[in-house]
Amino acid sequence: MKPNYKNWVPKGMLWGIYAATSLAVILFAWAVMSLAGIWGLVLGGVFGLLAVAGLFGAVTMTRLYKAFSYEGNTRLSKRIIEGTASYVTIPAGGTGLDVGCGSGALTIACAKRNPGAKMVGVDRWGIEYSSFSQALCEENAKAEGVAEKIEFRQGDARKLPFDDETFDAVTSNYVYHNINGIDRRKLLEETLRVLKKGGTFAIHDLLSPSNYGDLETWMAELRKAGYEKVELIDTTQGKFMTAEEAKKLWLKGSKLLLGQK
Repeated sequence: MKPNYKNWVPKGMLWGIYAATSLAVILFAWAVMSLAGIWGLVLGGVFGLLAVAGLFGAVTMTRLYKAFSYEGNTRLSKRIIEGTASYVTIPAGGTGLDVGCGSGALTIACAKRNPGAKMVGVDRWGIEYSSFSQALCEENAKAEGVAEKIEFRQGDARKLPFDDETFDAVTSNYVYHNINGIDRRKLLEETLRVLKKGGTFAIHDLLSPSNYGDLETWMAELRKAGYEKVELIDTTQGKFMTAEEAKKLWLKGSKLLLGQK
């Protein structure tokens, strides 16, 4: 049995865009061919603009879907997952946490790289990513031969269902920028809350000022609080992807936040 890590672009979203675009094209044709005068011009123009926007969105999202296929030609998703996991070190007998585990790819990669440790993957598995589920994660862990070393459970990154200082390492990949209505630095702090003293963190995301504000000042505050080796690594200059890939796939600002509590 092979693992199935799905795609970072939900297939349901892709089909939704295709359906909306097709409807806009049909309505445009109807308005142009069936309506006369001002209504034909107005509705034809509106539906025409919607059709053009839909076509642009369909082409763009199809390109993203192909690029983010885990086993696709570029294997970009796999490169990013394996790259992030390479920074996750868990002591023998310890436990790591993956926040927003999705299909379990990063959780499993960390478990394979740390054979003497265990991993916990947590996600709320919302409707927007309905192809991801706890059952899918468990099936993938079984396919990769690490099911006995991993626990998957439901939880929210805004309030993790764990006590303070539970884990020896925490990690995440492209999760927090998708969560709106909250200062994303608070999400980072919530993740660090469950990290043990001496534990390490490796968090990969679109860590841009537009998403996170002044991270340099925030990192300086972490250092004052006793955190060590706190740094940001740009992953778009050949580390996980090329600058061209980052630009084309809307991944500019991808950085890895590292440190030790």
